[in-house]
Amino acid sequence: AAAVGTPRSQQFVLFAALAGGLFLKSEHTMADPSTATNPGMNPDMKGWFVEVNDQWPGQAMAMKVDKVLFEGSSDFQRVGVYETSAYGTMMTLDGVIQSTQRDEHAYHEMIAHIPMFLHPNPQHVCIIGGGDGGVMREVVRHPSVISADNCDIDGVVVEQSKVHLKHLSCGFEHPKSHLTVGDGLAFISSKTAQYDVVIVDSSDPDGPAGTLFGETFYKAVHKALKPGGIVCSQGECMWLHLDLIKSMMDFCGGLFGTVGYAYTTIPTYPSGQIGFLISAKEEGVPLHKPVREPEEAMQEAMKYYSPEIHSASFVLPEFARKKLGIPRQKA
Repeated sequence: AAAVGTPRSQQFVLFAALAGGLFLKSEHTMADPSTATNPGMNPDMKGWFVEVNDQWPGQAMAMKVDKVLFEGSSDFQRVGVYETSAYGTMMTLDGVIQSTQRDEHAYHEMIAHIPMFLHPNPQHVCIIGGGDGGVMREVVRHPSVISADNCDIDGVVVEQSKVHLKHLSCGFEHPKSHLTVGDGLAFISSKTAQYDVVIVDSSDPDGPAGTLFGETFYKAVHKALKPGGIVCSQGECMWLHLDLIKSMMDFCGGLFGTVGYAYTTIPTYPSGQIGFLISAKEEGVPLHKPVREPEEAMQEAMKYYSPEIHSASFVLPEFARKKLGIPRQKA
């Protein structure tokens, strides 16, 4: 799930953490998709979820829904969970697709394993956002991990994931996993040189995370990282938000020693692609070169990530590479 835990309805590169507790305003569990009320369930296309959003104007994604598993609201967003015909169980936030059972691994494996395999011995990890558990599921695959903290603002996302998205929320059942429902900014700001890796799976700067979309949060993440630390965040779509990606890379370049951009392909995200903004505290880190490789059993369990695709994900098409000012990689 991309940015599950806060809405991806107007996604940008983010670091999120939001404010306050949680109150379930309303809840609907329905079997008939024609009675669904969540944004995206188009009354003119009964049984179809249609994702339309200002951040990707002129295009839309439609999914045939067989069954509505949950619809409700938290203090932060509308939450929907559906059984689809082609992509299995799907979660949406404010009418925007967050994850589907068929393709979620393309996002969760990459956002987790790119930074994890860039660190020689990741023992302490922090996840901001990621309320479905998918990033945690991948992080605890690493035998070196001693403790993995996860802070997400939205308890409804967490609870519905535990009910309907067990293939993701299983990460929360691991004994090395520690889940907090609360303000991610306050959580990360209270840490100093504590984490080897920070992963930010969150979004929506126009929502509750708006005040966190900037210097305060980035500095807090930098402070929370140990020397040699790595941070990876959801980094938007190069086909849609290249100017924003460029501005965020420039901003991170003023705080971190090394900044890079990688991407993955995932059919149910806008334009079928989403990127990752990766930053290292140290200078001159070759981000496209993993410093470790998965053990055989771990690699066998992977559906998307490999050392080869890690390196390849940093090779951008020329329009994006030139815009972002990234030198061409030598073979």
